[in-house]
Amino acid sequence: MREAVIVEAVRTAVGKRNGGLSGMHAADLSAVVLGALVERAGVDPHVVDDVIWGCVSQVGDQSSNIGRYSVLAAGWPESIPGTTVNRACGSSQQALDFAAQAVMSGQQEVVVAGGVEVMSRVPLGSARSTGMPYGPQVLARYQGFFFNQGISAEKIAQKWGFTRARLDAFSALSHERAAAAQDAGAFDAQITAVSTADATVTVDEGIRRATSVESLAELKPAFTDDGVIHAGNASQISDGAAALLVTTPEKARELGLTPIVHYRSGVVTGADPVLMLTGPIPATERVLRKAGVGLSEVGVFEVNEAFAPVPLAWLAETGAETALLNPLGGAIALGHPLGASGAVLMTRMVHHMQEHGIRYGLQTMCEGGGTANATLVELMP
Repeated sequence: MREAVIVEAVRTAVGKRNGGLSGMHAADLSAVVLGALVERAGVDPHVVDDVIWGCVSQVGDQSSNIGRYSVLAAGWPESIPGTTVNRACGSSQQALDFAAQAVMSGQQEVVVAGGVEVMSRVPLGSARSTGMPYGPQVLARYQGFFFNQGISAEKIAQKWGFTRARLDAFSALSHERAAAAQDAGAFDAQITAVSTADATVTVDEGIRRATSVESLAELKPAFTDDGVIHAGNASQISDGAAALLVTTPEKARELGLTPIVHYRSGVVTGADPVLMLTGPIPATERVLRKAGVGLSEVGVFEVNEAFAPVPLAWLAETGAETALLNPLGGAIALGHPLGASGAVLMTRMVHHMQEHGIRYGLQTMCEGGGTANATLVELMP
């Protein structure tokens, strides 16, 4: 089987709800990163065989195959197709897996993977506004549980014994790390500017530098009166897009491209849909076993911070080194533009690996319905 490599990775800054990116149509925002991707790589869009695009709320602005309309908005040749993937929060991470699989199988040579979500314009839950997706048989199987992720996060906190203070301390650390990374210019090279009618957006907008355990203690629980989950220890509603250019080492040489990382392995797992957000734990074990790489060999872990209990439970079960988990902050501070987040995290991770000479990086995402993706990449010499 052939190998797959990522040769370029670019993202927009992540905009906060009703922030600098909120006026952008999802196709137009996608077009920004698609254009930046081929410009940075120095390739003609004609070489792209397909565009696989993640998006979760596929209604309104984001309906009718936003992946295809993103290609057209970018001004790329009409001959280049596009498709849209929905694996909940892991949609653009799954897009990367599909792109790598297409390249490794020999069916395609150059594939773009990525995703978009403009949650300011297409609110979270929009796709459920006209119906109930679970069906009576699913509800009967799980005793009428309505699969609320916030309640699932509460259940995880209770199962692992995480106090509100512990969750809030992790959340404050996310903001602290993200602010330090932003100040150090760690995100500068990976972000492409987005020009709107009002401003040019170049920095992640969600970081709250004054965040502390004391300030978070003032927030009310969001899901149960006596709960521990609130707006400050959950991911932010955000806008953003990101794109990755995937090919083979041979095709990269032919095109004069320098690979950043080798795609070593990718898996997707199912887990308890009531706890829902614990899938990254078995996904991590499976992707490492599949790649033949030990946990101690991995130099950076990106575990999406959908809610603070998710990475903390993952940390407790895997025994990974705390300092290597989300070293640049996570979605609690930087935001979670659903369909884009997988590609955003991968972009952030591979640039961090390149800057610090880290050999292995592992990314994993919890997902609605109790699934999870995990992807392992290796820095190219």
